[in-house]
Amino acid sequence: MTNKQTNSQVPVRHILSLSGGKDSTALAIFMRDKVPEMEYVFCDTLKEMDETYEYLNRVEAYLGKPIIRLNAKAGFDHWFKILEGYLPSVQQRWCTLMLKLKPFEEFIGEQEVISYIGLRADERYRGVVTHKPNGVLTHKPNVTTVYPFIEYGIDYRGVIKILEESGISMPPYLAWGRTHSGCYFCFFQKPIEWVRLLERHPEKFEQAMKYETLTDEQKGRTFTWIEGMPLSELKKPENVAMIKKRFEERQSQLRERKTNKTLIETLGGLEDTSEAPKPCLICHL
Repeated sequence: MTNKQTNSQVPVRHILSLSGGKDSTALAIFMRDKVPEMEYVFCDTLKEMDETYEYLNRVEAYLGKPIIRLNAKAGFDHWFKILEGYLPSVQQRWCTLMLKLKPFEEFIGEQEVISYIGLRADERYRGVVTHKPNGVLTHKPNVTTVYPFIEYGIDYRGVIKILEESGISMPPYLAWGRTHSGCYFCFFQKPIEWVRLLERHPEKFEQAMKYETLTDEQKGRTFTWIEGMPLSELKKPENVAMIKKRFEERQSQLRERKTNKTLIETLGGLEDTSEAPKPCLICHL
Protein backbone atom coordinates (compact mmCIF):
# COMPACT_ATOMS: atom_id res chain seq x y z
CA MET A 1 0.00 0.00 0.00
CA THR A 2 1.23 3.48 -0.85
CA ASN A 3 3.35 5.06 1.90
CA LYS A 4 5.36 7.82 0.26
CA GLN A 5 6.76 11.12 1.50
CA THR A 6 7.17 14.50 -0.14
CA ASN A 7 10.59 15.90 -1.08
CA SER A 8 10.55 17.98 2.08
CA GLN A 9 10.09 14.78 4.10
CA VAL A 10 6.76 15.99 5.45
CA PRO A 11 4.74 12.83 6.15
CA VAL A 12 1.89 12.13 3.76
CA ARG A 13 -1.54 12.13 5.38
CA HIS A 14 -3.75 9.08 4.90
CA ILE A 15 -7.47 9.94 4.95
CA LEU A 16 -10.51 7.70 4.67
CA SER A 17 -13.94 9.34 4.51
CA LEU A 18 -16.74 7.33 6.12
CA SER A 19 -20.37 7.78 5.10
CA GLY A 20 -22.02 5.30 7.44
CA GLY A 21 -22.49 2.97 4.47
CA LYS A 22 -21.31 -0.62 4.16
CA ASP A 23 -18.46 -0.08 1.68
CA SER A 24 -16.61 2.75 3.41
CA THR A 25 -17.12 0.98 6.75
CA ALA A 26 -15.69 -2.27 5.40
CA LEU A 27 -12.76 -0.35 3.93
CA ALA A 28 -12.01 1.28 7.29
CA ILE A 29 -11.99 -2.15 8.92
CA PHE A 30 -9.84 -3.58 6.12
CA MET A 31 -7.28 -0.76 6.35
CA ARG A 32 -7.13 -0.48 10.15
CA ASP A 33 -3.98 -2.56 10.62
CA LYS A 34 -2.49 -1.80 7.20
CA VAL A 35 -2.23 1.97 7.75
CA PRO A 36 -2.10 2.70 11.51
CA GLU A 37 -1.77 6.45 10.90
CA MET A 38 -5.06 6.59 8.94
CA GLU A 39 -7.34 9.56 9.67
CA TYR A 40 -11.01 8.58 9.60
CA VAL A 41 -13.46 11.39 8.90
CA PHE A 42 -17.22 11.78 8.64
CA CYS A 43 -18.85 14.85 7.08
CA ASP A 44 -21.88 15.40 9.29
CA THR A 45 -24.81 17.31 7.84
CA LEU A 46 -26.62 17.01 11.20
CA LYS A 47 -29.50 15.51 9.21
CA GLU A 48 -28.35 11.89 9.13
CA MET A 49 -30.40 8.93 10.32
CA ASP A 50 -30.12 8.13 14.02
CA GLU A 51 -29.04 4.62 13.03
CA THR A 52 -26.11 6.09 11.10
CA TYR A 53 -24.77 7.90 14.16
CA GLU A 54 -25.15 4.76 16.27
CA TYR A 55 -23.38 2.68 13.62
CA LEU A 56 -20.46 5.11 13.42
CA ASN A 57 -20.05 4.90 17.19
CA ARG A 58 -19.69 1.12 16.90
CA VAL A 59 -17.19 1.47 14.06
CA GLU A 60 -15.21 4.02 16.06
CA ALA A 61 -14.93 1.58 18.98
CA TYR A 62 -13.69 -1.15 16.64
CA LEU A 63 -11.09 1.10 15.02
CA GLY A 64 -9.76 2.13 18.41
CA LYS A 65 -9.36 5.76 17.39
CA PRO A 66 -11.78 8.65 16.93
CA ILE A 67 -13.69 9.28 13.74
CA ILE A 68 -13.21 12.99 13.12
CA ARG A 69 -16.63 14.61 12.69
CA LEU A 70 -16.48 17.40 10.12
CA ASN A 71 -19.38 19.76 10.60
CA ALA A 72 -19.98 22.30 7.88
CA LYS A 73 -19.60 25.85 9.16
CA ALA A 74 -23.22 26.34 8.18
CA GLY A 75 -25.56 23.35 8.18
CA PHE A 76 -28.36 22.32 5.85
CA ASP A 77 -30.89 24.71 7.35
CA HIS A 78 -28.54 27.67 6.83
CA TRP A 79 -28.09 26.96 3.11
CA PHE A 80 -31.76 26.09 2.70
CA LYS A 81 -32.58 29.58 3.98
CA ILE A 82 -29.90 31.28 1.85
CA LEU A 83 -31.24 29.51 -1.24
CA GLU A 84 -34.80 30.58 -0.38
CA GLY A 85 -36.24 27.11 -0.04
CA TYR A 86 -34.58 25.65 -3.10
CA LEU A 87 -34.29 21.92 -2.39
CA PRO A 88 -31.26 19.95 -3.58
CA SER A 89 -31.88 17.50 -6.40
CA VAL A 90 -30.10 15.11 -8.75
CA GLN A 91 -29.37 18.05 -11.06
CA GLN A 92 -28.40 20.52 -8.30
CA ARG A 93 -26.63 18.66 -5.50
CA TRP A 94 -25.79 21.71 -3.44
CA CYS A 95 -26.07 19.70 -0.24
CA THR A 96 -23.17 17.47 -1.31
CA LEU A 97 -21.08 20.45 -2.36
CA MET A 98 -21.64 22.68 0.67
CA LEU A 99 -22.04 20.09 3.44
CA LYS A 100 -19.72 17.29 2.34
CA LEU A 101 -17.14 18.23 -0.29
CA LYS A 102 -16.17 21.70 0.94
CA PRO A 103 -15.64 20.63 4.58
CA PHE A 104 -13.67 17.61 3.34
CA GLU A 105 -11.40 19.77 1.16
CA GLU A 106 -10.89 22.28 3.96
CA PHE A 107 -9.86 19.44 6.26
CA ILE A 108 -7.39 18.13 3.67
CA GLY A 109 -5.62 21.47 3.32
CA GLU A 110 -2.47 21.66 1.19
CA GLN A 111 -0.34 18.84 2.61
CA GLU A 112 0.10 15.77 0.42
CA VAL A 113 -2.75 13.33 1.02
CA ILE A 114 -3.71 9.81 0.01
CA SER A 115 -7.49 9.47 -0.11
CA TYR A 116 -8.90 5.95 0.31
CA ILE A 117 -12.15 5.16 -1.54
CA GLY A 118 -14.25 2.02 -1.05
CA LEU A 119 -15.14 1.34 -4.67
CA ARG A 120 -15.44 -2.43 -4.98
CA ALA A 121 -13.88 -4.65 -7.61
CA ASP A 122 -17.33 -5.49 -9.01
CA GLU A 123 -18.61 -1.92 -9.39
CA ARG A 124 -19.05 -0.03 -12.58
CA TYR A 125 -18.48 3.68 -13.09
CA ARG A 126 -19.79 5.86 -10.28
CA GLY A 127 -19.51 9.64 -10.32
CA VAL A 128 -19.30 11.84 -7.23
CA VAL A 129 -21.38 14.71 -8.57
CA THR A 130 -22.41 15.59 -12.09
CA HIS A 131 -19.22 17.55 -12.85
CA LYS A 132 -16.74 15.18 -11.18
CA PRO A 133 -15.72 11.92 -12.90
CA ASN A 134 -15.08 8.39 -11.77
CA GLY A 135 -14.56 7.70 -8.14
CA VAL A 136 -12.79 10.68 -6.59
CA LEU A 137 -13.90 12.96 -3.79
CA THR A 138 -11.72 15.90 -4.77
CA HIS A 139 -9.50 17.09 -7.60
CA LYS A 140 -7.12 19.01 -5.35
CA PRO A 141 -3.63 18.57 -6.84
CA ASN A 142 -2.14 17.45 -3.51
CA VAL A 143 -4.48 14.44 -3.30
CA THR A 144 -3.81 10.95 -4.67
CA THR A 145 -6.85 8.65 -4.71
CA VAL A 146 -6.45 4.90 -4.18
CA TYR A 147 -8.93 2.00 -4.33
CA PRO A 148 -7.82 -0.88 -2.09
CA PHE A 149 -10.85 -3.07 -2.81
CA ILE A 150 -10.13 -2.90 -6.53
CA GLU A 151 -6.44 -3.53 -5.89
CA TYR A 152 -7.19 -6.61 -3.73
CA GLY A 153 -10.11 -7.84 -5.84
CA ILE A 154 -12.70 -7.42 -3.07
CA ASP A 155 -16.27 -7.51 -4.36
CA TYR A 156 -19.72 -7.29 -2.76
CA ARG A 157 -19.44 -10.66 -1.04
CA GLY A 158 -15.99 -9.70 0.20
CA VAL A 159 -17.37 -6.55 1.80
CA ILE A 160 -20.10 -8.55 3.55
CA LYS A 161 -17.48 -11.01 4.80
CA ILE A 162 -15.34 -8.19 6.24
CA LEU A 163 -18.32 -6.69 8.06
CA GLU A 164 -19.55 -10.00 9.44
CA GLU A 165 -16.13 -11.25 10.59
CA SER A 166 -15.43 -7.96 12.38
CA GLY A 167 -18.69 -8.17 14.32
CA ILE A 168 -19.76 -4.77 13.01
CA SER A 169 -22.23 -6.30 10.51
CA MET A 170 -24.31 -4.37 8.00
CA PRO A 171 -25.63 -0.85 8.72
CA PRO A 172 -28.80 -1.17 10.81
CA TYR A 173 -30.97 0.98 8.53
CA LEU A 174 -30.74 -1.74 5.88
CA ALA A 175 -32.86 -3.95 8.13
CA TRP A 176 -35.93 -1.80 7.53
CA GLY A 177 -35.33 -1.28 3.82
CA ARG A 178 -33.30 1.90 3.44
CA THR A 179 -30.61 1.18 0.86
CA HIS A 180 -28.14 4.00 1.51
CA SER A 181 -26.72 6.15 4.25
CA GLY A 182 -27.16 9.91 4.06
CA CYS A 183 -29.70 12.50 5.16
CA TYR A 184 -33.10 11.19 6.15
CA PHE A 185 -34.65 13.30 3.38
CA CYS A 186 -32.17 12.32 0.65
CA PHE A 187 -33.71 12.87 -2.78
CA PHE A 188 -32.16 9.61 -4.00
CA GLN A 189 -34.63 7.62 -1.92
CA LYS A 190 -37.04 5.54 -3.94
CA PRO A 191 -40.78 5.92 -3.21
CA ILE A 192 -40.77 2.64 -1.25
CA GLU A 193 -37.98 4.05 0.95
CA TRP A 194 -40.07 7.12 1.68
CA VAL A 195 -42.92 4.80 2.67
CA ARG A 196 -40.58 2.90 4.97
CA LEU A 197 -39.36 6.16 6.49
CA LEU A 198 -42.99 7.13 7.08
CA GLU A 199 -43.66 3.84 8.84
CA ARG A 200 -40.40 3.54 10.74
CA HIS A 201 -39.62 7.17 11.54
CA PRO A 202 -42.82 9.19 11.06
CA GLU A 203 -41.28 12.19 12.84
CA LYS A 204 -38.46 12.31 10.25
CA PHE A 205 -40.99 12.03 7.44
CA GLU A 206 -42.94 14.96 8.85
CA GLN A 207 -39.75 17.01 9.17
CA ALA A 208 -38.86 16.25 5.54
CA MET A 209 -42.34 17.27 4.45
CA LYS A 210 -41.93 20.68 6.10
CA TYR A 211 -39.04 21.51 3.76
CA GLU A 212 -41.25 21.24 0.68
CA THR A 213 -42.72 24.36 -0.96
CA LEU A 214 -46.08 23.76 -2.61
CA THR A 215 -47.80 27.14 -2.81
CA ASP A 216 -45.30 29.97 -3.14
CA GLU A 217 -47.75 32.35 -4.81
CA GLN A 218 -45.32 35.26 -4.74
CA LYS A 219 -42.64 33.54 -6.80
CA GLY A 220 -44.66 30.76 -8.38
CA ARG A 221 -42.34 28.01 -7.21
CA THR A 222 -42.82 24.40 -6.19
CA PHE A 223 -40.06 22.38 -4.55
CA THR A 224 -40.66 18.75 -3.60
CA TRP A 225 -38.32 15.86 -2.79
CA ILE A 226 -39.99 13.67 -5.42
CA GLU A 227 -40.81 15.27 -8.73
CA GLY A 228 -44.55 15.38 -9.22
CA MET A 229 -45.47 13.93 -5.82
CA PRO A 230 -45.24 15.99 -2.65
CA LEU A 231 -44.85 13.97 0.53
CA SER A 232 -48.28 15.10 1.69
CA GLU A 233 -49.67 13.11 -1.27
CA LEU A 234 -47.32 10.17 -0.95
CA LYS A 235 -48.41 9.54 2.65
CA LYS A 236 -52.06 9.06 1.70
CA PRO A 237 -53.09 5.43 2.31
CA GLU A 238 -54.06 4.81 -1.31
CA ASN A 239 -50.68 6.03 -2.55
CA VAL A 240 -48.78 4.04 0.08
CA ALA A 241 -50.68 0.94 -1.05
CA MET A 242 -49.91 1.66 -4.70
CA ILE A 243 -46.19 2.15 -4.02
CA LYS A 244 -46.00 -1.08 -2.02
CA LYS A 245 -47.84 -2.98 -4.78
CA ARG A 246 -45.47 -1.70 -7.48
CA PHE A 247 -42.46 -2.51 -5.33
CA GLU A 248 -43.62 -6.08 -4.76
CA GLU A 249 -44.24 -6.52 -8.48
CA ARG A 250 -40.72 -5.30 -9.20
CA GLN A 251 -39.24 -7.61 -6.56
CA SER A 252 -41.11 -10.53 -8.06
CA GLN A 253 -39.56 -9.76 -11.45
CA LEU A 254 -36.10 -9.62 -9.88
CA ARG A 255 -36.61 -12.96 -8.15
CA GLU A 256 -37.55 -14.55 -11.47
CA ARG A 257 -34.36 -13.20 -13.05
CA LYS A 258 -32.20 -14.14 -10.06
CA THR A 259 -29.02 -15.89 -11.18
CA ASN A 260 -25.93 -15.85 -8.97
CA LYS A 261 -27.06 -13.09 -6.62
CA THR A 262 -27.45 -13.85 -2.96
CA LEU A 263 -30.88 -13.67 -1.35
CA ILE A 264 -29.95 -10.50 0.57
CA GLU A 265 -28.87 -8.76 -2.65
CA THR A 266 -32.03 -9.66 -4.54
CA LEU A 267 -34.66 -9.22 -1.85
CA GLY A 268 -33.00 -6.36 -0.06
CA GLY A 269 -32.50 -4.31 -3.19
CA LEU A 270 -28.97 -3.44 -2.05
CA GLU A 271 -27.48 -3.36 -5.53
CA ASP A 272 -28.75 -0.70 -7.91
CA THR A 273 -28.22 -1.86 -11.49
CA SER A 274 -30.25 0.92 -13.12
CA GLU A 275 -28.73 3.51 -15.42
CA ALA A 276 -30.23 6.36 -13.38
CA PRO A 277 -27.87 8.93 -11.80
CA LYS A 278 -26.05 7.42 -8.85
CA PRO A 279 -25.81 8.83 -5.33
CA CYS A 280 -22.72 10.82 -4.42
CA LEU A 281 -19.79 8.70 -3.23
CA ILE A 282 -19.04 10.87 -0.19
CA CYS A 283 -22.64 10.51 1.00
CA HIS A 284 -23.46 6.89 0.33
CA LEU A 285 -20.44 4.67 -0.27
